Amino acid sequence: MKWIAWVLMLAAATPATAKTFHVAPDGSDAAAGTAAAPFATFARAQEAAGAGDTVLFHGGRYAIVQGANRCPGRTGVVNAVALGKSGQPGQPIRYLAAPGERPVFDFAGMKDDCRVKGITVSGDWIELNGLEITGVPQNNNLNHESWGVWISGSHNRFERLNIHHIMGAGLFIADGGDNLVLNSDSHDNYDPLTSNGAGESGDGFGAHIKAGHPGNVFRGCRAWSNSDDGFDLIRAYSPVLIEHSWSWHNGYIPGSDTPSKNGNGFKMGGYGLSYAPNGAVHTLRFSVAFGNRASGVYANHHPLANEYYSNTSFDNGTDFNMLGIGPDSAPRSLGRLRNNLAFGGTLTANMSDDAAGNSWTLPVTVDAGDFEAVSAAGWDAPRGPDGSLPVLRAVHLRAGTDLVDAGTPVGLPFRGKAPDLGAFER
Repeated sequence: MKWIAWVLMLAAATPATAKTFHVAPDGSDAAAGTAAAPFATFARAQEAAGAGDTVLFHGGRYAIVQGANRCPGRTGVVNAVALGKSGQPGQPIRYLAAPGERPVFDFAGMKDDCRVKGITVSGDWIELNGLEITGVPQNNNLNHESWGVWISGSHNRFERLNIHHIMGAGLFIADGGDNLVLNSDSHDNYDPLTSNGAGESGDGFGAHIKAGHPGNVFRGCRAWSNSDDGFDLIRAYSPVLIEHSWSWHNGYIPGSDTPSKNGNGFKMGGYGLSYAPNGAVHTLRFSVAFGNRASGVYANHHPLANEYYSNTSFDNGTDFNMLGIGPDSAPRSLGRLRNNLAFGGTLTANMSDDAAGNSWTLPVTVDAGDFEAVSAAGWDAPRGPDGSLPVLRAVHLRAGTDLVDAGTPVGLPFRGKAPDLGAFER
């Protein structure tokens, strides 16, 4: 069997004392946790696993109907799956999909009358890889949202997750540092019962972390068809990096073109409408936003100049909107922008003075002829076997366009005489 060879390879790369446990929908928590006698639940696997150990989830539907705790009240929180046991540096506890298999964690059966966290990760040095997470509900209208994956630990890795149809944010970093979200998707999230308005908190990815927790990264991620924003960094007091990620058709009720709430592809910070002198500088680079109801890239009243390098934003309400806020709480245009490309829709709004080497600041024109293709189709295509983004030709620069080598070096890799404009270096 395919997984046997894979487990042997894994064993060769981990300490001799590391163990591998198995979980299956038809398993039993009274079993031994072996391939022949798998456990049934996340809770039993966590009880058995320690630093350096691996838990393999076999394919099928895991119906989660009862949490690790009960609602303390209608505005309280229930943790459906609670991962609080930590690994160690270099020896994470790894919760993985068995090779070639698709474990689906379905929380739609949770009936708790309060906020629901699908998978809560409060421990450190934990890895989730290859899991599908869906159906986390709202069961009353007294709260802002529920969450698919809720993170407060540090040094964790979230890879090849497919999170969808959550009544709130798909994946949310509430606290902690040095968390990597890699090659993961969050889509079709909609919060119909949110207390501040239906759809208001249905984000793809969010990071609202406290100060002193740097190192959170989103890389190779996709967010689409979420009722609010694709990526939302509001109230993040530690720097966040988003790179090589795509965000499209946000701000609509999933599965439709019916407008919902904000609808930004990348909402890059902000602290409400107040000036925050202790805010953080966030970075967006090599990323694509299109077809979002509001802005493709939005500063959202951020008090500092975020960094925006080599991004492509097209056919959004506004492609780049740098609306910031000053110490006097008056609007201010803020952002450091280099080598970005905008076309279709309104190209810019509230544009910063610190913008150079971008398609709208250079003596170039941008039209469909500059690209190998221009299409809104195919961006949700299956990922590569390693979880990498699908290979598309849309909005890749064609040979001979004056957008090639038109940028300015910023210390990031490029080919040719200078960086190309946009997310894809030719």
